[in-house]
Amino acid sequence: MKLRKIEVEDLSDNCFKMIGTDWMLITAGTPENWNTMTASWGGFGVLWSKNVNFCFIRDTRYTFEFMNSHDLYTLTFFEEKYRKALDYCGSHSGRDVDKAAETGLDPLAIDGSVSFEQARLVMVCKKLYFQDFDPANFVDPQIHNNYVNKDYHRMYVGEIVASYAQ
Repeated sequence: MKLRKIEVEDLSDNCFKMIGTDWMLITAGTPENWNTMTASWGGFGVLWSKNVNFCFIRDTRYTFEFMNSHDLYTLTFFEEKYRKALDYCGSHSGRDVDKAAETGLDPLAIDGSVSFEQARLVMVCKKLYFQDFDPANFVDPQIHNNYVNKDYHRMYVGEIVASYAQ
C-alpha cells in the first residue's frame, strides 16, 4: 500500500477505538535492527504546544531496549484483516522470533525509523519525555490489579513529527 503524508490534525479516526479496540504496533530501531510490539494502551493530545502521543512499555519487553536507545519510534495502525499479526506481535518476543517473517508484515524504513508496508496509518514520533510509574502515586487502588508482578510501565511522551495514511 502506498502511504501519503498527512497532517495529524486532519485525522478523523476515533483514538479510543484506534488504540483500545483496533490496537497498534509500537516500533523502534533502524531498518537493520528493530523490534515491534502490540499495544492497546496509550493516548494522544497536545502538550508543550506539540501534538503528542503517550505510550506505555514494561521494562520486560524487548521493545523497551529499542525505545530507550533510539530517539524516534512509530505507531502503526492496520485494517482488521491484520488482527492475527497484531495478536502475534503482542504475544511473542522479538528476542526469540522474527516477527516480520512470522506475520508476513513487511518492514518499511520511514523518516529514520521503521513501520510496515501494510499500514493504514503511521505516526512517526520523537521522544520528548519518559517517566516510570510509581505505585505510590496510584490514587485508585484498583490500578494495582494491573501489576500483580510489580512490572510497572514506563510512560513515553513523543511528539508526532510526521503522519502518513493510505
